[in-house]
Amino acid sequence: MLKKMLPMAFLMACCLNVAADEADIRKMMEAKLGTKVESVTKSGYLGLYEVFADGNIVYTDEKGTAFIVGPLIDGKTMKNVTEERMKKLTAIRFGDLPLDRAIKQVRGDGKRVLATFEDPNCGYCKRLAKELQKLDNITIYTFLLPILSEDSVRKSKQIWCSADRAGTWNDWMLDGKAPSGREDCDTSAVAKNQEFGRKLNISGTPTMFFANGERIPGAIPLARIEQKLNQAK
Repeated sequence: MLKKMLPMAFLMACCLNVAADEADIRKMMEAKLGTKVESVTKSGYLGLYEVFADGNIVYTDEKGTAFIVGPLIDGKTMKNVTEERMKKLTAIRFGDLPLDRAIKQVRGDGKRVLATFEDPNCGYCKRLAKELQKLDNITIYTFLLPILSEDSVRKSKQIWCSADRAGTWNDWMLDGKAPSGREDCDTSAVAKNQEFGRKLNISGTPTMFFANGERIPGAIPLARIEQKLNQAK
């Protein structure tokens, strides 16, 4: 009976030690980084731990003697381990997005879906808007996320208050025709988007989410957007 119990006891002890190590590292890193650590995981490389905090990955040893920030590459496969992990750690459930707080545009059959978080004064967002115009058979949900200036907040409110939100958004982003309407309607959606963006650790615009929950920060070429849309179906 004792022999049968020993392997289980050993396994429990190992698990407790790992949990304790990870808990200690979490506490240490929160003190050093001054922010909440979302997760601590053994990376499987060089005895390093992967620490995920503020939407970023930092690697450290169990004593925190050094930090490594940047991509970790597998020496055998040459795969970017950090990039793959970020895809998993920053992914969401598309169905959890508050789509009623987004500007909706449908083209063709609308079967493919894409959500974007954008600031109306973001130059990269304007570049993305021109690329998205070339897509067909898609439904695009644009969340107004003014993070650059007070003028961004004002424009976002004017666009949201417009009778034709999609038209007003496109007039500004594509043609430079500034919104000029009222901004005193119920604009709580804009404030809620700002809070939601902070919850998702969105620190820059544009940020895109695909149907499979994958997050892509920044403007990317149309060919890559098409690829991601097809992969996410």
